[in-house]
Amino acid sequence: MNKTALVVGATGLIGSQLVELLLADSDYDRVVVLARKALPAHPKLAQFQTDFSDLAALAIPPVSDVFCCLGTTIKTAGSKAAFRKVDEEYPLAVAEWAHRQGASQYLIVTALGADPNAMVFYNRVKGVVEQKLQQIGFKTVHIFRPSLLMGPRKESRSGEDAAKQFNRWFGFLIPTAYRGIESIKVARAMQQWAKKNTPGNHVHESKDLQAF
Repeated sequence: MNKTALVVGATGLIGSQLVELLLADSDYDRVVVLARKALPAHPKLAQFQTDFSDLAALAIPPVSDVFCCLGTTIKTAGSKAAFRKVDEEYPLAVAEWAHRQGASQYLIVTALGADPNAMVFYNRVKGVVEQKLQQIGFKTVHIFRPSLLMGPRKESRSGEDAAKQFNRWFGFLIPTAYRGIESIKVARAMQQWAKKNTPGNHVHESKDLQAF
């Protein structure tokens, strides 16, 4: 029996690549996306534009696998509270809704160094969302912790741009665990792990994602 995927954050760096992979994957009959702007039409694609404030009001069909690629920066969000809303509150709201609707697994992109007890606010929020997701009750949870993401990002981030340039020149000197990673590798890892049907909570570090 083929499955239905739900992708959240479908217009971002990893999310947009993941949607393309899932649309081309015969294991998925339908790909549902929640986004603030529309994607190009596709026979397998069902789109819902939302600000995530009232998921219950949307006529979203039942889904089996949830892929969460939501993420922002404090600079882009404008404040720590706004950052937490995108990177913690929205992923958890989607998870709780999807679990009530019968979804069996949830796959999420967090970050290298995610830890609910981290001193760094960014890593602490990522760690908290990981911790809370594993308590919701999904049959399977996959957590992906990439290092610096390399890929065709639509918006420019000056700090990241400098780090990417350094990674291109001196990446061979950086340990694999911390080396920048192409976003498509993360998208492929999410797609492939979703198809393995491995119950439990699984954490995939950046060094392991490099193989994809």
